[in-house]
Amino acid sequence: MSKSDASSERESVLACTDCLDPADAFALIGNETRLAILEALWAADDRPVAFSELRREVGMRDSAQFNYHLQKLLGQFVVGSEDGYDFKHAGEKVVRSVIAGSFNEHPTIDPFPVEGSCVACGGPLEARYRDERLAIGCRDCGHGHGEYGFPPGGLNDRTRDEVAAAFDQRVKHLHCLAADGVCPECSGRVESHVVEDDDCCLGATVRIDHECVQCGHTLCSAPGLRLLDHSQVVGFHRERGVSLDERPYWTLPWCVSDEYTTVVDRDPIRLRVRVPLEGDELRATLDADLEVLETTVESAD
Repeated sequence: MSKSDASSERESVLACTDCLDPADAFALIGNETRLAILEALWAADDRPVAFSELRREVGMRDSAQFNYHLQKLLGQFVVGSEDGYDFKHAGEKVVRSVIAGSFNEHPTIDPFPVEGSCVACGGPLEARYRDERLAIGCRDCGHGHGEYGFPPGGLNDRTRDEVAAAFDQRVKHLHCLAADGVCPECSGRVESHVVEDDDCCLGATVRIDHECVQCGHTLCSAPGLRLLDHSQVVGFHRERGVSLDERPYWTLPWCVSDEYTTVVDRDPIRLRVRVPLEGDELRATLDADLEVLETTVESAD
């Protein structure tokens, strides 16, 4: 398939003859009853949910009025069948956003200490939360170790240590998806580019910029984050008694400092990331698409 054919196919898949304007779609759910219907579907033990059961859960006696609001949701947020009603993906996204607190919660928490030490000065690290973003940084010199979106709902019912652990897992998964070409926001196609400058939340002069061609979502990462789930890197650590799953990304210098990343070629682009551990060192060579081309291990022995 040629590039133009692929582009045409993508356009035909996204073409829609009966889609709502985004403003109209949001207007549909700007109603207390319709939000209650979506929340009742979410709370149901089993789906599809029968009309009578759904109306009972919402607490509306007037069947005709309830049906009016339900019909407004059909096709865009809810799907109906002989067995009852269930979510479409957009309906689930609305409820998940409400649960995450992005629409109605604006919490703030005091900075709290986290595991590890600063890669720049060795000082203590702390987490700061503001404007739905959590940042890891050095308390002494201010050097950043990553700042990413973290929905307010992620703070609920968690200790500070649990918040830090959840943030670590979220960041790892976000970058794995983006590096694999999948947008963590809309599942659209992500393009990744190697950038050499110091304008990054990680303070790195060599970074990877990920951008979704569909929704425009962007993500900045150190090249080393791509290696967190690579089999050779995981095995290298396991053989030395270390589980990467249990190590927060900000405690791994090769994930937060460009000191361990070298541009070894520019035509085509090639990166080499050094991963030291207990005197040994794994060296991974990556191409512009963040594919691992080669790994070697230099032993201290």
